[in-house]
Amino acid sequence: MSTLYKGKVAFITGGNGGIGLQTALDLGKLGLRVVIGSRDAERGQAALDKLLAAKVEAEVLTFDVNQAADHQAAYDYFEQRYGKLDVLVNNAGVQLEVEDLVPMNNSSTVTPDVLRETFDANFFGPIALTQRLLPLLLESPEGRIVNVSSVLGSLTVHANPESSIYDVKLLAYDASKTAINTFTNHLAHELRHTRVKVNSAHPGWVKTKLGGKYADMEIEESSKTSVMLATLPADGPSGKFFFQESELPW
Repeated sequence: MSTLYKGKVAFITGGNGGIGLQTALDLGKLGLRVVIGSRDAERGQAALDKLLAAKVEAEVLTFDVNQAADHQAAYDYFEQRYGKLDVLVNNAGVQLEVEDLVPMNNSSTVTPDVLRETFDANFFGPIALTQRLLPLLLESPEGRIVNVSSVLGSLTVHANPESSIYDVKLLAYDASKTAINTFTNHLAHELRHTRVKVNSAHPGWVKTKLGGKYADMEIEESSKTSVMLATLPADGPSGKFFFQESELPW
């Protein structure tokens, strides 16, 4: 187990499974203390048990990104225990439109309820949480914010007939990821004279419940981009969109 990042604290929302849990595991192996947010207390405890079994320093918070009271509770938790937060990974999110990602375009049929629920979890919730925790991130010597996005949020890639996602257009999900990318770009600009870096991560098309049965990436590979952005050096980029080492177009 590495001690390179000993003393640093990371909060990963949606950390009880899938990409979030893998991110917590890999950050923990680097020496960070990881705190996972889980809406379900039982699933959160099960995930915590896995992290502790892997010798990771870990904690769990019952946390729903859509609940303002949970944002305040998270702030109180980190402020009272650590007086700072070094890494925030906005990983929690939803995709409500299809069971499996397939070529489709639902722009004329997606319902207002699906749009609102998707934006609540993927856009409004992460922004409100980030704003609440930002004072603690500014207390860190090297604050890092990672917004887990998707290549499906790239308008440039969507507009390219040669791209692999050209025929996969889920309006609510894609638009929510385009929106969180805008937040990344704007917040990074606001914080450009601070030590906090803000970037968006495309984890890949991962074999999770959200990714569906046609996904081609194993869960063990899914955290690479988030981990890289969470541990950027002082001269690393901010306000960018990455898949692993490659910068993606907005």
